[in-house]
Amino acid sequence: MAGRRRGRSSNVLQQHAPQNQRRGPGRALREPAVFAKSTGCDSEVPHEKLTIAQARRGTPAHRPVRVYADGIFDLFHSGHARALMQAKNVFPNTYLIVGVCSDELTHKLKGYTVMTEDERYEALRHCRYVDEVVRDAPWTLTTEFLKKHKIDFVAHDDIPYTSAGSEDVYKHIKEAGMFVATQRTEGISTSDLITRIVRDYDIYVRRNLQRGYTARELNVGFINEKKYRLQNQVDKMKETVRTVEEKSKHFVYRVEEKSQDLIHKWEEKSREFISNFLELFGPDGAWHAIQEHSGRMLQALSPYSSPRGSPSSSPTRRRSVSPDSSASASSSSLSPPSSPYYRSSHKKKTCSSLNGASTYSGHVQ
Repeated sequence: MAGRRRGRSSNVLQQHAPQNQRRGPGRALREPAVFAKSTGCDSEVPHEKLTIAQARRGTPAHRPVRVYADGIFDLFHSGHARALMQAKNVFPNTYLIVGVCSDELTHKLKGYTVMTEDERYEALRHCRYVDEVVRDAPWTLTTEFLKKHKIDFVAHDDIPYTSAGSEDVYKHIKEAGMFVATQRTEGISTSDLITRIVRDYDIYVRRNLQRGYTARELNVGFINEKKYRLQNQVDKMKETVRTVEEKSKHFVYRVEEKSQDLIHKWEEKSREFISNFLELFGPDGAWHAIQEHSGRMLQALSPYSSPRGSPSSSPTRRRSVSPDSSASASSSSLSPPSSPYYRSSHKKKTCSSLNGASTYSGHVQ
């Protein structure tokens, strides 16, 4: 079959396998799975019928066990991926082929799909467990189809699948011993996803209108479009009000927190101020000590003056004067000096005084 390698290996098993069957076990996949050819599998490796017991033992050794799983795979989700993972690991060496039904067949026998067939094909190609994708797969598996693709076993959940007038489309596969069962993943399915969308239809329509889709693309009438847009505006206003309320609450909380901090700091500062004031101006404070010290200094620098009539407070004692010394002092003060300079100056002063007296007497006359 046509295809490209997704890994390298030197063992004999992968040298005899077709190119699209060669895989590096444990290696990271770098390419999507290949599409099956319309002519089927053209491998030259002999293909004999296997039993489940033989496949579980890892035989045959010259080729992998070809396991087929089919489905619609609309809105490909984790439930699909887990089923394919189980099909891939059902045997030690498995080549997984996945058949995907076309849009025409699916719409006719099951219902309308969300994804197109090409989208569903590509979703399966990029699943890590898938080796090959069969496009336009049949609804019911025939012997010719199984031989064409050299399918050894078919993997599906064990619940009877009622469709196309049959109680179980896999009944003949089970009777032939070619059926291997997988387990369904509870809680998720394509129908569940569509139910969620239908249940919240208005929400998703409004969401897509906000994202730029037109009412025509969404198949919404004129009145409903205006209703949805009005609801979007109301929701925006509610969100704006809610945001303003939250910001206001946050602002008020910040103001209260700041005010409490300021009050606490003011109380601490006031206590500190009062304590410093009392230390400075209290009865035992530094201010009284300074005043007392300064008073003592002033008293020491400027002593008190003695009262009148009292003896002098000066500590200096006067010497007693002898009568001889006092008499000599008085006689010396009465007798004029004997120096010639003194006599001449005394005469001049006497003349000037006399002249002054005569002048004054003349004026008086």
